[in-house]
Amino acid sequence: MHIFTYQPPSIPWLDIRYKDRDIIVINKPSGLLSNPGRSPDTHDTAITRLQRCYPEAILIHRLDCDTSGIMIFARTKKAESHLKIQFQNRQAKKVYIAEVIGHVNEQQGKVNFAMGPNPDSAPFQMLTDSGKAALTYFQVLEHRARSTLMELKPHTGRTHQLRVHMLSLGHAILGDEFYGDIETVNASKRLNLHAQSLTITHPYSQIEMTFFSPHPF
Repeated sequence: MHIFTYQPPSIPWLDIRYKDRDIIVINKPSGLLSNPGRSPDTHDTAITRLQRCYPEAILIHRLDCDTSGIMIFARTKKAESHLKIQFQNRQAKKVYIAEVIGHVNEQQGKVNFAMGPNPDSAPFQMLTDSGKAALTYFQVLEHRARSTLMELKPHTGRTHQLRVHMLSLGHAILGDEFYGDIETVNASKRLNLHAQSLTITHPYSQIEMTFFSPHPF
């Protein structure tokens, strides 16, 4: 069983990248939960920090605690409904940057393996034919000394999808304490996975908007 010790970063406390009357976009730091869990120790999260300044803020989607990057929140029920439909219908376009262990030989491709929870080791996920469909497109951006920088575009949004799909290629994400070996974990002080951009249709203006936060790797 994985022991989770929660120590959310205090800097930046809240990195707002865009806001209007309908939406708020932040750049979530690695180590901050998207929303609270059952334990009182997990109350300090992206949504609770945002609601201290904007009580009307509504969670639309989640990033793993250790994943950094772009998150969008609604400020009205109408915006919430509009945005959630976009995510459910896979109309929202997400681009992640990951640094993985070793050199990925294939320049681009896709991972199309179904996934589901590991019944013997929660909250771990695993490849399983009885799971839900999961599809990730990837492209190599740069080969480094002992790692590869990759662009990942998930078509689906399964729990730990990018982490498990990269592991299935034999190249776990640096700093991944869930799925990486000792070398991979020790290669970075954090999980090297960043939600670099998110493209949505604005719920009021109907204009396509892209929000961007450059990766820190």
